[in-house]
This record gives sequence, C-alpha cells and structure tokens, in this order.
Amino acid sequence: MPGTRINTLLPTTLVGSYPQPDWLIDRKRLTEIVPPRAHARELWRVDPPWLEQAQDDATLLAIRDQERAGIDVVTDGEMRRESYSNRFATALEGMDSDNPAQIPSRTPGKIQIVPRVVGKIRRRHPVQVRDVAFLRANTGRPIRITIPGPFTMTQQLSDEHYGDEAAVAIDCAIALNEEIKDLFAAGADVVQLDEPFLQAYPDKARRFGVSAINRAIEGVNGVTAVHLCFGYGAMVKSKPSGYSFLPELEATAVDQVSIETAQSKLDCSMLAQLPSKRIVLGVLDLQDQAIETPAIIADRIRRALPYVAAERLIVAPDCGLKYLPRQVAFAKMEAMVEGAAIVRRELGR
Repeated sequence: MPGTRINTLLPTTLVGSYPQPDWLIDRKRLTEIVPPRAHARELWRVDPPWLEQAQDDATLLAIRDQERAGIDVVTDGEMRRESYSNRFATALEGMDSDNPAQIPSRTPGKIQIVPRVVGKIRRRHPVQVRDVAFLRANTGRPIRITIPGPFTMTQQLSDEHYGDEAAVAIDCAIALNEEIKDLFAAGADVVQLDEPFLQAYPDKARRFGVSAINRAIEGVNGVTAVHLCFGYGAMVKSKPSGYSFLPELEATAVDQVSIETAQSKLDCSMLAQLPSKRIVLGVLDLQDQAIETPAIIADRIRRALPYVAAERLIVAPDCGLKYLPRQVAFAKMEAMVEGAAIVRRELGR
C-alpha cells in the first residue's frame, strides 16, 4: 500500500529502468542514438493499436524479475519509455516535439534532437498516473516511480519562448509538481526526479537547480528522491571519482539522493556532506557486463559506511539497467541483493 515502510536495513531498489524486450523495442537502434528527448516512435516494434498492451506485458516481466531477484522497492522498469525523460516532457503544452531542434549533447561530439519550446509550459493532463496505478495493482511491494527533474528538462529542449532558463525550469517544476501529487495519490511510495544534468552543468545548477527542485516537490506528501549520475555506463566509459554538484542537494527538501559509486569508484567521503538525506548507493557497474560477486557488492557498500550510517543507506545500481542484456541485468540484481544481505548480517541485523 502507499506509504509502506521497509523495515529491512540496507533495502534494495532500482533507480528506474530495466531492459526492454527485443520484441517491444529496437534495442540495437536504441544503443546507437543519444537517449531521445523528442519523440522516437520508430523505436517501437509493436504497432500503435497494440502498443499499450505490449508495454503492460513487458512491465509485468520487469516486476516479476525484480520480485524473483528479491528487490525490496520495485519500479515499472520504464517499459513505456523511449528514454527516461521524453515520456513526460513531450506531453506538456508549449512543447513542439514534432518539429524538433538540434542542440549539442553533454556527450562530446554528439547532438541531441530536442523539443522546441514555443509557448508557456503547462501540464495538459496526467502523464504517468496510469503507469503507477498499473504497477501498484501488480505488486505488493513498495514502489518507486521516476520522472525527469526540472533542471535536466531545461537542458533537453530548445527555448524559443522564454529567453530565461530559470523561468523555463520553474514552469517545468510547476508541471512536475502537479504530476507528482497525482503519482502519490495513485499509489507511489517514492517519486524520483532524474537530474543527471546537474552534474554536467554545475555552474548553471547552482543558479537555479535547487530552487527548481524545491518548487517541483512543494506541498508534496510522500518520499521524494533526486538521482544524479555521470551518464549510462554503456555510453560513458570514463567517469570522474567525484561529483561537481552534490553537497548543494543538502539544501533541497528531497528525502533521498541517488548517486553512483561502482564504475566511477566514487570517493564516498563526499556523502558526509549530505547529513540529512538517505543515500541511494549505486553499487553495480553497468559498463561491465561481468556479473559482480556478492562479495564485491558488499565491499562497495562498506566503502560508504564510514560516512553514512547504515540506517540511511539504500542499495541500488549505479543507474538504469536498460542497456544491459536482460539475463545480465537479472544476475546483477541477484548479486546486489545477496551483497546487501552479507553486510546486513555483519551488522547483526
């Protein structure tokens, strides 16, 4: 039920995505492009009249895999999405996704195809509420739903209306706020804002990132999170050992901060600068398709314990699993669950 509490120490979760089946989406094409910001309908292998049913079936597969692996807080695997961000953003009034623009990607040498902002940004209707209701109806475990954060949204569009990025971010936040309240009403236990571009553009983020996030969750009654990463492991091979924007999130009203530590070998001492937050600790390296042993996972968890009490830690992958083969993603989830259990036993709980 909504609001369910996990009493387990070091609970496990995903941060969003799980591999979509090959019969649902063109996975080869998916790996060849920057994560879509505008529509990318050509990725789907199922014709429109049957697409929603197919996405529902894929969501059930993702739920059952998580349950079989022993994940405590499950997601819908983002089966209905072409990317983590475009399902929500392209549904908003003021966005023209059918006549997109091109802007530089945060990945050097690549471009993004993005919606053009041609009017005031508003939420027309609920976007992911059915996703939550479907997830809630098909698992008895606590559930986590993800949605793009307002700062990242501003970096994934071409503004032809406002002329002021901070103003764009606030209107994105207002639309998100309406959606987030509906997501909790539909049964979500945790709503996560995906904000990878805070790390990519830290100077801009210091100007209006925190205020936009706080506006997005203003008046919200439920557990909220922000996810930061350096990019999907399948696409970003070299990652820094420290975040350029992280301590600033202590000033947000979110309950959880989700970060990656495995591929980047993050210096976990940074986590001491977030004393009021629960830390969603990324412990699966998603660049490497080799399956970590539970012992490796346990060691990655232990690296954070000098700086974050175990009671404030949640165990997760570095980022979304969508680019991994399904059998690899499942085996990595199992190892993560077993690794968390090792540390739990060491702590006597």
